[in-house]
Amino acid sequence: MGSGVGASAGTSGGKRAGGESAGRGPGSQGPGGRGPGSRGPGGRGPGNRPRGASGKSPTVRRERAFVRALPLLLIVVGVVYDISTPPEFTAAPLFTAAPLIAAPFYSLLSTTVIGLCASVAVLGLHFKADTGSEVDAVTEVFTVVTVAVLAVLINRVVRRGDEQLASARSIAEAAQRAVLPQPDPRIGGLDVAARYEAAEADAFIGGDLYAVQDTPHGVRVIVGDVRGKGMGAVAAVAVVIGAFREAAEQETTLEAVAQRLERALAREGTRRDGLDDFEGFTTAILAEIPHSDGLVRLINRGHPGPLLLRGDGRLCVLSATEPALPLGMGELGAWPDRADETEFPPGAMLLLHTDGLSEARDSRGEFYDPAARLGGRIFPGPNGPDTLLATLTEEVRRHTGGGTTDDMALLAVRRPLATGDAGTDATRADATRTDATGTDGTGTDATGPDVTRRD
Repeated sequence: MGSGVGASAGTSGGKRAGGESAGRGPGSQGPGGRGPGSRGPGGRGPGNRPRGASGKSPTVRRERAFVRALPLLLIVVGVVYDISTPPEFTAAPLFTAAPLIAAPFYSLLSTTVIGLCASVAVLGLHFKADTGSEVDAVTEVFTVVTVAVLAVLINRVVRRGDEQLASARSIAEAAQRAVLPQPDPRIGGLDVAARYEAAEADAFIGGDLYAVQDTPHGVRVIVGDVRGKGMGAVAAVAVVIGAFREAAEQETTLEAVAQRLERALAREGTRRDGLDDFEGFTTAILAEIPHSDGLVRLINRGHPGPLLLRGDGRLCVLSATEPALPLGMGELGAWPDRADETEFPPGAMLLLHTDGLSEARDSRGEFYDPAARLGGRIFPGPNGPDTLLATLTEEVRRHTGGGTTDDMALLAVRRPLATGDAGTDATRADATRTDATGTDGTGTDATGPDVTRRD
């Protein structure tokens, strides 16, 4: 987890301290905001990838294809080498290597066939050279046959391990559905989408978390990142999610929800052994979207600030007006939580994410900057949140070359337009660009939204 103990980035003074305008960076689009990855009415950008699509890079696929072809290639090269060289030279190492390479990658039948081919090739070459009765020839044949039998046994062990891994995957997937269920696409009148991208291959759940809940007080949201990895982090995720769902229903204010989470993590800390007793914490962003007001209330506990994407392509980073410690670190300092209120108009979308997004690096060590990439782009319509997350996932995969070092949780919430939602965001965006103040004419917000502190 890359989140530090300190809170999110500081801001300038005044009433607008919570909104940092995002400039037009690489990947942002021109006026109108329709670029790769944005979806217009009825259109689908190239950044969309169906859920569950393979994330393997072309290089990895080529390497796998080469390794699978290598056993047959070794046998062919061995035959050519043995025929074209003097009798004192032998290709036995190539024939013994072929079934061993096939064992972890091929099926049992294919591994057996490779072993038979290697054995027959060695035997046939010695008979052709009329050396089949010599001691060296018998030793070579016996060696290749022995290795072929061992390769079959290795294949059986590997296949058993694959079956156990498949079982572990299904258990992990069930655990993810239980702890982090996929939210409904429509909650409390809002369009919602969530994604979890694990950094480790075959891992389904780690220390990142999200939850969305419709309550009498509005739609309440949490996105967080638990310190650590492994089952300890998963247990902490379960504690935070459980406490959030209970508090979101019962508490009348978002500040009270944050305090309930603080107490829940403090109780959990007393039951955990080792370093986590002293250093366990969770960075989190809590949001509350009232049913009637066009606002969103935010409490940031040391987490990356969410992004507010307006329907016309303007984008703002909603940093906390006052930095706060992550959840679970109440012993270091106590002060009352205060929520920041920000305008959340129809057609706008709120993107909450963990540091797996903002700290994804390419081969040169450069971070992926979501604010610079998304400025000026629009994702209209009820499917806008899902399109946005699909675009981000694909762009991060390309940016990192197919491999990330940290888990990534993404959650997008969009307030629909009052009428004629489908296909009208672009029209509303044009009107907003013409009439709204505080716009620099480039599709990015020059001042940021009004952010007030609710005492």
